[in-house]
Amino acid sequence: MNGRRHAWIDASAGIAGDMLLGALIDAGADLAVVQQAVDAVIADSVRMIATPVTRAGQHASQVSVEVIAQDVPARDWSTIEDLIVTADLAAPVRDRTLTSFGRLAEAEGRIHHLPVERVHFHEVGALDSIADIVGASAALHALQIDTVSASAVAVGSGRIHSAHGELGVPVPAVVELATGWKIFAGGPGELTTPTGMALISTLAEVCEDLPLLILQASGAGAGTRDTPGRPNLTRVLIGERVTHPVDHLSEADVLLEANVDDLDPRLWPGVLTSLLRAGAADAWLVPIIMKKGRPAHTVSVLARPDQAADLRYLLLTLTSTIGVRETRVRKTALPRGWVDLILAGSCISIKIAHHHGTIWQVTPEFDDVERAADEQGLSPITVLEQAMAAALSAGLVAGAPIPSGLRTSRT
Repeated sequence: MNGRRHAWIDASAGIAGDMLLGALIDAGADLAVVQQAVDAVIADSVRMIATPVTRAGQHASQVSVEVIAQDVPARDWSTIEDLIVTADLAAPVRDRTLTSFGRLAEAEGRIHHLPVERVHFHEVGALDSIADIVGASAALHALQIDTVSASAVAVGSGRIHSAHGELGVPVPAVVELATGWKIFAGGPGELTTPTGMALISTLAEVCEDLPLLILQASGAGAGTRDTPGRPNLTRVLIGERVTHPVDHLSEADVLLEANVDDLDPRLWPGVLTSLLRAGAADAWLVPIIMKKGRPAHTVSVLARPDQAADLRYLLLTLTSTIGVRETRVRKTALPRGWVDLILAGSCISIKIAHHHGTIWQVTPEFDDVERAADEQGLSPITVLEQAMAAALSAGLVAGAPIPSGLRTSRT
């Protein structure tokens, strides 16, 4: 564990700026501190009110922004940027605000074919966006959040009416802001707003399932609608992120299996490759003898529960089986990372399995070995031996400390 405070945003029911702010207030951020930060940017313009509510029977906080200014001007992005830069804000609050608002302005500019500095935010809409974005940034700072990640985002479906006419959901600004992010429909209507998408795609470093946390606080922020059976909430879970799993940590997986005795064996390599490319953690074949002495294979696929339906469908479409068995299993796996080594001009990734800061296993990625062998005109076994020797020279051996700069994903 590294002692850093992490916030995971659950946007599986959608997200808006006021919903994220409500979740952070519900998790313990002081509304007075948030109001002070907003006042530093737009003094005497809005009053923020937090109200306890329920959504489909679940408790949440709903934050509303009451406009108290008598004359609300339209503001372009350059004007809003100046207000943020000159405001008396803590550096992390200012940086998060500028990044999030700037991303929103850039998205609007691309949609309307305008230079970003000429993008206008109209009257009350500008005040709402400023309050939501400055408020969320200030709340994260007040909660002493060091890092942020988030779930895939429910964006909604159908069509809505806007000042520009009827629009499909997700609206163009959300589509622009969601590039590179995992999204899904999640239900009818507009579930994610441009401000919400701007916040989640800039504040969160990565889109991921709930990480391993020692949970310390949680909160839920409510949208305006209360849909029966579907809580209209954005949630935030806050805790100390565990970077090295404890002994015997395991996670739930699904084992899919099918016995096949009538598939052309030349097809099996492609079947296994397709399953792995579709996200299976592992896929393999075991020769078996079936009834009447027929030679056959058992194809096995290991996957996360949320992947089971897609991989089950692949098994049924890529093979001749007419049924698939499914078993819940527990998997214990060492954390792993990758280090790149340059070998005679070829890059080879070295996979390192580790535990409590110590290397346990060192393995060159064989795809890289084969590619390097082809580039250098050598046999794969020669390049494999050279890669292991290079890893040894670099100190990547069992029992050594894990190196700095270890990647946590294979690129």
